[in-house]
Amino acid sequence: MSINQPHLSPVKLALLKIEELEQQLRQFEARQYEPIAVVGMGCRFPGDAMSPAAYWDLLRSGRSGAGHRTWGAKSYPGHYLDEVGWFDAGFFGISPREAHWMDPQQQLLLEVALEACEHANLAVNRLMEGRTGIYVGVMNQEYLQTLANLDAIDRMSGSGSEVSFLAGRLSYWLGVHGPSMVVATACSSSLVSVHLACQSLRLGECDTALAGGVSLMLTAESHDLLQKMEATAPDGLSKSFDAAADGYGRGEGCGMLLLKRLSDAQRDGDTIWALIRGSAVNHDGRSGGLTVPNRLAQEALLRDALKAAQIPAHTISYVEAHGTGTALGDPIEMGALGNVLGYGRKSSLFVGTTKTNIGHLEAAAGVAGLIKVVLALHQHQIPPNLHLHQPNPYIAWQEYPIQVPTELMEWPTDAQPRRAGVSSFGLSGINAHVILEEAPVMPLPLVDQTRPLHLLTLSAKSEAALAALTDRYAMWLEAHPEVDLGDVSYTSHVGRSHFAHRLSLVAGSVAELRASLAEANNSPAPRSSLLAPRVAFLFTGQGAQYAGMGQEFYATQPTFRAAIDRCAELLAGQMDRPLLELLNDPEAIDRTEYTQPALFALEYALATLWQSWGVQPELLIGHSVGELVA
Repeated sequence: MSINQPHLSPVKLALLKIEELEQQLRQFEARQYEPIAVVGMGCRFPGDAMSPAAYWDLLRSGRSGAGHRTWGAKSYPGHYLDEVGWFDAGFFGISPREAHWMDPQQQLLLEVALEACEHANLAVNRLMEGRTGIYVGVMNQEYLQTLANLDAIDRMSGSGSEVSFLAGRLSYWLGVHGPSMVVATACSSSLVSVHLACQSLRLGECDTALAGGVSLMLTAESHDLLQKMEATAPDGLSKSFDAAADGYGRGEGCGMLLLKRLSDAQRDGDTIWALIRGSAVNHDGRSGGLTVPNRLAQEALLRDALKAAQIPAHTISYVEAHGTGTALGDPIEMGALGNVLGYGRKSSLFVGTTKTNIGHLEAAAGVAGLIKVVLALHQHQIPPNLHLHQPNPYIAWQEYPIQVPTELMEWPTDAQPRRAGVSSFGLSGINAHVILEEAPVMPLPLVDQTRPLHLLTLSAKSEAALAALTDRYAMWLEAHPEVDLGDVSYTSHVGRSHFAHRLSLVAGSVAELRASLAEANNSPAPRSSLLAPRVAFLFTGQGAQYAGMGQEFYATQPTFRAAIDRCAELLAGQMDRPLLELLNDPEAIDRTEYTQPALFALEYALATLWQSWGVQPELLIGHSVGELVA
């Protein structure tokens, strides 16, 4: 709105100015409270939970990822990853020498961040030069202690072990310009990272954000220290909310989320897994001791998060608790939840914690709980809480309508969308809480017919990696025979970055594609080219037209249909007959006044369709009316 209207009276000009300011205020407030969409996730958690799907399988089946790791002659119970230290440095453009000095936490973070982007069907090269923020929670820094010869340290050791490079290297590899930072608030680090990422998105500092945390246990010293502090359980299990709670079981892993503003995610047609409605961060202040939790501070945290989310407390139906399984911490946390979320409820408040499945991941604990809740909201189910046999007698169960599910259950709902809270508390007193809501129902695109054939495009940076990728696709298709082949094919060439070693297959069914994948891996013929193909588009002139051209594409391809419809809309006042009618009329299509606009529309729509599939030309050639299209 412009108020530069000198013919108006001073009073009317003042009223217009007030209206303009009020509109700007409304826009600011809307942005301040806009939900943040979770559009992608990546994870490596104990129990072979190497992907969100595998993590959900572990959670819903009530399995534990507990095990042992040995240092020297001593075995330490806990929850460990099986493949720490394996890293394809060449894929990320890192030399073997540099990789030797890299903290495995950096390596794991690169892999999981890439997987989060792929989970969102976002080719990472599309982020290049853009405003993507990087927020990484970290706590343990043990890698240099594992190196036998510290006298051989060279210039690579600084970028390999200094804490800020966890975020800096990821931003560098992606080639992005958004905020990039490491957050170290002990066990709340990754959830504080998510909070900061959401704030940055709402402020417009970035347009997408990768947020989460990483934690690896590489030496025995930290185990011994925590045992002396009596913080960890002797058996390595987090027995949260149980009378036998005697400390937390340690775990390691990495989790990353890809986040966007809801309006941007809807505009881009992203899959939305859940919404972050609001979040809050605070500190315990003066409590019973530096590492002693403060119930009043936790209650204030919950109220601040509810205020940020702009929702009433009774609409929260599940809380993923910090729930370390300590005799002191669990009663304090349950008391805070009961006081803020428990009173006046008509239904139960369900509480659980993934620490009973995968241990306490310390810097990555918060994002592990958050990913669990995102998956549970998506599945409309609440996973069981493990190791609960005798409820902790110091928790006032009778005062609050709180239940801890010990079996997989359907997530009840009413007129309100399902909502949940996630808590994470740091040993140094820094607390975080995030409120999530199930994703809005998105309308499915209308497709009149199914395309008879689909093109699958796979690529990798080496022949061996391409063969492994081919095997993974074959195994996945075998496990998902009912999948929409069009979705799989589309994602393969639009939602993935493309590399030098390539394989392309055409199939009309999942069974046919599986057979082609098996044949490709068993064929001695070369399947790839080290040179990326150069693409040119040639647009023909008059004489190529025929009645019914583009009819099948118009029926099956929404992108093609939208381009034709746009041309028809623009031509509506310029011709005496509708474009769609002309395309199918064998007599009119050969009349020059109709042929040329029809050819233009068809060729323009075809080019638009190819570009939507990720095929971008280096050269455009046109003849006659085709020159206009080019």
